[in-house]
Amino acid sequence: MKIIGLTGSIGMGKSATAALIADAGIPVFDSDACVHSLYAAGGKAVAPIEGAFPGVVVDGAVDRQRLSAALHEDPSGFARLEAIVHPLVLEEREAFLHKARQRGADLVVFDIPLLYETGSDSHVDHVLVAYAPDEIRRSRVMQRPGMTQDKLDAIIARQLDDSNKLARADYRIETSGGLDDAKRQLDAILKSVRERSKD
Repeated sequence: MKIIGLTGSIGMGKSATAALIADAGIPVFDSDACVHSLYAAGGKAVAPIEGAFPGVVVDGAVDRQRLSAALHEDPSGFARLEAIVHPLVLEEREAFLHKARQRGADLVVFDIPLLYETGSDSHVDHVLVAYAPDEIRRSRVMQRPGMTQDKLDAIIARQLDDSNKLARADYRIETSGGLDDAKRQLDAILKSVRERSKD
């Protein structure tokens, strides 16, 4: 079984690409969705995060806005947060892999926004980067509720430069041409990965 790491900076079309991959019948581990479940009431991350950032838990769940405000006040908190969350995500990811192997999957995808930034590229066989021109990316992101130029710039600053990601990627998918165009690119990429797996 081969593992593809899917990544892409905010607004680059990574989530749409992940949906196309899932539609093709390939198991996708969604890191963001995993974190959401860890933050939800009863989630494994709730108690340790409240311990590290008192006051960010509301009604038994991590309030992401309060957590974001705490991190904005003290950016050094990102390291504390990652030390809590990353091992829990890894645990969930291993369970996902175990299930995929049991089902006989030949390919799986790890959808990880900060793939390179967290060193997760060392845990995959191939890296696929979704990308789009910067003006399209910014236009997409600025339509999100509550998004501001300052917030977007802060998010981009935490992510690896896009040219660096593209240079290190095994495969690239350009998402500005619509879903049909993206699907054509994806089909060719999946065919290539499967052919390389036979070698």
